[in-house]
Amino acid sequence: MMRNSKKYNNKMSMEDQSSVPRRQTFGSMLQSDPNHDQDEYVDFRTSNTSDQSSLANYGHNHRASGLSSDYKMMISPSPSEECYSLSSTPYVAPSMDLTSSPLSKSPWSSHVESYLYTGLIGSLVREEGHIYSLATSGDLLYTGSDSKNIRIWKNQKEFAGFKSNSGLVKAIIISGERIFTGHQDGKVRVWKVSPNDPNVYRRIGTLPTLKAYIKSSMNPNNYVEVRRNRNSVWIRHFDAISSLSMSEDQNLLYSASWDKTIKVWRASDFKCLESISAHEDAVNSVVVGFDGLIFSGSADGTVKVWRRELQGNKTKHFFSQTLLNQECAVTSLVVDPSSNFLYCGSSDGLVNFWERAKFLSHGGVLRGHKSAVLCLATAGTLVFSGSADTNICVWRREGCDHICLSVLKGHSGPVKCMAVEEDHGPTINGDRQFIVYSGSLDKSVKIWRVSPCPPHMQAQLQDQSQWGTN
Repeated sequence: MMRNSKKYNNKMSMEDQSSVPRRQTFGSMLQSDPNHDQDEYVDFRTSNTSDQSSLANYGHNHRASGLSSDYKMMISPSPSEECYSLSSTPYVAPSMDLTSSPLSKSPWSSHVESYLYTGLIGSLVREEGHIYSLATSGDLLYTGSDSKNIRIWKNQKEFAGFKSNSGLVKAIIISGERIFTGHQDGKVRVWKVSPNDPNVYRRIGTLPTLKAYIKSSMNPNNYVEVRRNRNSVWIRHFDAISSLSMSEDQNLLYSASWDKTIKVWRASDFKCLESISAHEDAVNSVVVGFDGLIFSGSADGTVKVWRRELQGNKTKHFFSQTLLNQECAVTSLVVDPSSNFLYCGSSDGLVNFWERAKFLSHGGVLRGHKSAVLCLATAGTLVFSGSADTNICVWRREGCDHICLSVLKGHSGPVKCMAVEEDHGPTINGDRQFIVYSGSLDKSVKIWRVSPCPPHMQAQLQDQSQWGTN
């Protein structure tokens, strides 16, 4: 039953439908596809690009995420400050309204504040579109937007970048020296930094490869029905890629798509090994879990578990169980660093979680948002949830209970993506702090320093620090 698909299609206006790009014909695919699609490496120190953002792309993404169609209501909601878990005592967290960053500079700006504990430490703005994806590697931050460019930032300054033929970069993951990007056109592109210049990146592959695509198209048995009276070869996505995930050994790449499938790629030669017909609606998230399990979340309201098994020299995935089946769309999934908890964000503003130690039994619900949870991230014992209500809730796990340490406020649009890394500065009370990057449809990336200490302890330590300084 495709109840959500019907609901989304009814909500789409004629303007929204006209904004969806037409599918390419077989002939045009051969003209433009994979490793000959004119993607070029580029040094952004000398290049200039215009703002190519539009709300049309946002509307298409809106449909697959099962969100309200009123964009204005999303960027100016009443802030939510009550954050708690059903498995813990309700806890009212302090709001941190950090909107003082000067975001009006163009074409890009960087703003830095100095906070000893939790707070905003920087803002990055490049007037070229909404931010849809983030990834970090060492001291580098990669940002993807609805332009054709992937920007690279270092020390809160633009460092390098590369350009693709397809706009709307919906997913970025780093695997060693390679960067994988998932795009609106259903392709995964692979990039690598030039050995001669750290500012220059080259595209080294496109999934599926042109050779594999042509070879597959020659065999009628390789075609599957993707829509009524429409067939496509099984090795390629025919709709936007929404999520990417890499196996722990870095050998397998998983790509989730709005075409309802998950494809499994061998990272060494970019070969498509398997296509999983995973859901009855758009797949919004896929994440590699623990014990050989893969988790997927969909606009059909379900979270499913897939089991990876070795069959000789081949890998095969089998359906294991359904963890969640609800009316509203599942928008994001994340597994904590200890691989003991799975978290799921939904378009109703809730975060559900499951416990590995209890055989994936439901652990509880985190309630902190008034609009859809669009992204999740974890670090240490902290969980971060970004929402269409423009806020980020910071949760700390204590055993199986969760308390909300703070609500980070500063974005003027929905928070679409996040990335977290450990702060290598001094520890606070023995606890390591974290740097959180949040990308928003307000076209900015905000950088936060977050401490796992409770707010009252942070205030005491701050007072002690100021007293000592005086």
